[in-house]
Amino acid sequence: MVKVNDNYLKLPGSYLFSTVGRKQREYQAAHPQAKVIRLSIGDVTQPLAPAILDALHKAVDEMGNAETFRGYAPDLGYEFLRNVIAEQDYKAKGCDISADEIFVSDGAKSDSANIQEIFSLDNKIAVGDPVYPVYVDSNAMAGRTGSYDKNTETWSNVIYMPCTAANHFAPEIPKETPDLIYLCFPNNPTGATVSKTQLQEWVDYANKVGAVIIYDAAYEAYISEPDVPHSIYECEGARTCAIELRSFSKNAGFTGVRLGFTVVPKDLKAEGVALHGLWARRHGTKYNGAPYIIQRAGEAVYSPEGRDQLKKQVAYYMNNAKYIYDGLKEAGYTVSGGVNAPYIWLETPNGMTSWEFFDYLLEHANVVGTPGSGFGPSGEHYFRLTAFGSYENTVEAVDRIKAMKI
Repeated sequence: MVKVNDNYLKLPGSYLFSTVGRKQREYQAAHPQAKVIRLSIGDVTQPLAPAILDALHKAVDEMGNAETFRGYAPDLGYEFLRNVIAEQDYKAKGCDISADEIFVSDGAKSDSANIQEIFSLDNKIAVGDPVYPVYVDSNAMAGRTGSYDKNTETWSNVIYMPCTAANHFAPEIPKETPDLIYLCFPNNPTGATVSKTQLQEWVDYANKVGAVIIYDAAYEAYISEPDVPHSIYECEGARTCAIELRSFSKNAGFTGVRLGFTVVPKDLKAEGVALHGLWARRHGTKYNGAPYIIQRAGEAVYSPEGRDQLKKQVAYYMNNAKYIYDGLKEAGYTVSGGVNAPYIWLETPNGMTSWEFFDYLLEHANVVGTPGSGFGPSGEHYFRLTAFGSYENTVEAVDRIKAMKI
């Protein structure tokens, strides 16, 4: 008789954004006349930049000719993309990362879920709290997180590092020693960042205790302050303790196109085993590569035209973030984020739980956000709004919230 992976049965409810989407659809079905504005999921709304479209069209034409047709992509990704990533994202910033340490994929979400496969189930993970749900859920599916406590909304074998207003929503080194440390900066959901000095402390700690940092840098394109590092490899010693995840979704609008990459330095080892080789084995076995046309589009992101066009898109979303931040602060809300990341993190009013505020906001302003408790227990009484909507919808949503009686 076939048996299921009972680790899935331990997972609480459905995936956070699936629940948010379901509740929105149910409300819309019951109120078909309502114009619901979604500031919940971090999905971009601006069209692909012209330089990217030109590259896509050219690559599609190449696929229509026998002389230029491409089949399976190389395991790590095409050299033309990996080379430009290595040069512009790393070497230009003083980071010692080579093209053959870059693994091209279909996005950071997949990689953040899959990277745990190369580590033993005996490893203990540490996560910021609140945190992007995929880190914990993927480890729970693998059977690494222990048992789930519904009352505390925590897993028995996970080290939670509270990110609160008291520590500026940045985790502190835990008392219990972890094996795998998940860090995300600029942070999703809080929008918080750390300085290079603070990040160096994490690198030094990981090297000291023999831990590996899984560093999610999906939002690095939104960094505006000079002392905030764009990559963990800006820190000395990171090559021996860190894996970095990157995405084209937020910096280039590839949420529906799908492209990302993971960096695994050859110097990074566990028990004397090079993790680069393990990830290469997993990558080659379970993944057939991002499509040629998509990788050509990714290459265009680094062209002079692409870089200029995408800076304008990032500025568009950050202008939305400023409007949300300023509007909510004017309305009396306690808010943070929105400076180096396209997310606003606000305290729910009048002691409402985050799901109570979700329902209240949907009912009274027809605006959808994301409850902070969905990101972890320390997210309770907080709420996330995204700046990825259109400017017009962003203005209307904020004006509705300001007019809403609490």
